[in-house]
Amino acid sequence: MNKEAEKLSIKLQSLTIFRELLNDEVISALCKFLECAEGMPIARKVGLYSSFVSELYSKNSGKLSEYIKSIVGDNENIYICTVGKGEKPSPFLEEALSYELDTMQQVADLTPEKLKSFIGFEGFLPEFSVSKVNIKENYTHRTENIGKYGYGIYARYRMFYINSENRIVPVKNPDKTRLESLVDYKREQQIILDNTNALLEGKPAANILLTGDAGTGKSSTVKAVVNELYNKGLRILEVRKEQLREIPAILDELNSNPLKFILFIDDLSFSKDDDNFSALKAILEGSVSAKSQNVVIYATSNRRHLVKESFSDREGDDIHVSDTMQEIISLSERFGIHITFQKPNKATYLDIVHHLCEQRGIKGDKAEIEILAERYALERGGRSARAATQFVDGLVSRKNR
Repeated sequence: MNKEAEKLSIKLQSLTIFRELLNDEVISALCKFLECAEGMPIARKVGLYSSFVSELYSKNSGKLSEYIKSIVGDNENIYICTVGKGEKPSPFLEEALSYELDTMQQVADLTPEKLKSFIGFEGFLPEFSVSKVNIKENYTHRTENIGKYGYGIYARYRMFYINSENRIVPVKNPDKTRLESLVDYKREQQIILDNTNALLEGKPAANILLTGDAGTGKSSTVKAVVNELYNKGLRILEVRKEQLREIPAILDELNSNPLKFILFIDDLSFSKDDDNFSALKAILEGSVSAKSQNVVIYATSNRRHLVKESFSDREGDDIHVSDTMQEIISLSERFGIHITFQKPNKATYLDIVHHLCEQRGIKGDKAEIEILAERYALERGGRSARAATQFVDGLVSRKNR
């Protein structure tokens, strides 16, 4: 084995804080190449080198330095978790970190020419690119600003959901809606922005209930706020109604995370005897397990009081009918902020249509577009921001045929 390659191989095998990186496909392929024995056939060395480059191509098109910078910065490990909890790492952790960052810097600085020299082959071998990066400086910056960057999957993604096994998993193709693309409802958007910024600044922030007609942009507004404030350390985790009982456990996991989170419950409503009703009530009331300084709950609903009522509910044989009804209605009042998204009137609806047409490059007779837009809304039961978007999408589709 080449002595220089052997030294780097030993350094990589000694990784402790970043030991998980040895399972990374690119690093694993590099380790196998570095471990080539002197007497190994050249064809085998070429194969191991090419396997390493192939893995690198599949990850980021062959940019080694940037790839190492990314996996080191995002890695969830004992050091970064300690910092994330607001605790000071021990001196031996600090010492190990410095040594291992130097090792990863050495990997980031590897050139195709250097690796090819370990083979002794004069024929063609695939290339990859390297650039000037400072692994230690970048890691120090991210650590000092951990509340903005986070670590692990929370550093790489902004939107998450709970899967069938009650695990938090990332949304790999998230909604990209931006606030500037949402027309009207500026007052409502500002209330949500102000409250969310308070959360990011460590100030008291309220849970928010967004109610109103379907298609008025309640969900889109919440996701647009996340896209607006992602770089400040905001993430969103969508929770379905039937998963509400899992929220205390979720909060236990998120409480020690340095980032800020919106727990998002979309299209929320309950039947009168729904067990999930009590679960949400307990969370909003702030039971011991549900208190958190870095999480707020934002919920949308097409219902003002969240619980489906019937006249029999109001006239029932319950001796304390008024108390029962008050219990049902009071759930929505447990949200600190309640915002109503009203269905747009004709002028607002057409303003949204024209704004979207301008954004999408749709040109045509204004009066004719308005007639078609009104007809489209009537066919779908009324005006809404969603109807306007769907109408303009149709215009774009016809334009591109």
